[in-house]
Amino acid sequence: MNKNGLFATITALLILCSAVLPAQAAFPRNFDISENYYNVYGSPDLNATLIGDNQYSRGDTVTLNIEMMNKGTITGFEADKNVRFGESLDLVLQQTEMQYESQVTTAVGILAALKSDDPNIKVKSGAQQAGTLKQGKQSSSPTKFTVEINKNASAGTYPLTLELAYQYQNNVQLGGDEYDTATGTVRNKDVGIWYENKTQTQTIYIKVKEEPYFAVTNVTGDLYPDKGGMLRVTYKNTGEEPAKDATVRLSAADPFSTTDDQAYLGTLNPGEEAVAIFDMDVDETATPKLYSLSSEILYEDADGHDQISDTVKINTEVLEAEESLPGYGMIGAGIAMILAACLVLFRKKQH
Repeated sequence: MNKNGLFATITALLILCSAVLPAQAAFPRNFDISENYYNVYGSPDLNATLIGDNQYSRGDTVTLNIEMMNKGTITGFEADKNVRFGESLDLVLQQTEMQYESQVTTAVGILAALKSDDPNIKVKSGAQQAGTLKQGKQSSSPTKFTVEINKNASAGTYPLTLELAYQYQNNVQLGGDEYDTATGTVRNKDVGIWYENKTQTQTIYIKVKEEPYFAVTNVTGDLYPDKGGMLRVTYKNTGEEPAKDATVRLSAADPFSTTDDQAYLGTLNPGEEAVAIFDMDVDETATPKLYSLSSEILYEDADGHDQISDTVKINTEVLEAEESLPGYGMIGAGIAMILAACLVLFRKKQH
């Protein structure tokens, strides 16, 4: 094997090895400080994966855990300067440069941002730092994003765009004054590293499940302070799946109370409605205004599993107390006395 062939073999082995590399020097003001011995071609290639189940319910706020792996490869290299035997300084610098050049596939300072173009899916987290990732390595911990799914979102698949920005080493140059054979070091060694910016985008898919979903479409009932009344609430299944044996459970809070806090709706197919009736009491000190009550629906899903819906709000109003007409109580008492007297006279005539 000739000298040039020997050096080509050595450099190829250096590319493939995974030995610990020297620490990078500070970036010089002028990159062209000395000789460039090699041009190495390649770059990082990040691949992102959503960990766990990607199916969620409408109305959920979830945390997405995204894991990354660097599948970057070196696609080729070429010698920019030939070094002959006996040129000790150039030989050492050449070998050292190849060690640096093998880092071309490392993604440095990864910044990850998740975006949604659909208003029903909102990404609540900003850009996240994801560190540095070497070739063939997987992120030590997932990058997390908080996502909010609108309660009115339709069932289906929603794409999210993951944008990854980072730097990678494009080229390296080395220089030095003299090779010290006694210590095996290069005096006044300089390392120039040229970084380039790179961006990648990848689509992450999440799914909104097909399931029953409930909304209040109508509320009626005259409720007054210190009076009981019947509250009628119409529920509609706005989802895609039937809800079997549905029962509403009402949570009464001040100024309301009830001993009748459950109502049976039966089976609600998609698009169907049913009315729940609750016998309500209103405290005498209740302020006339609009109030919000909470309810939830217990049902059996299409797979026969018992489920509980998200909280469904009921908006109802307490009206102004009904006022009695002036003297109404006295008039009523007088009428009662007259009726009683007539009854006595009638009985006497019967005898």
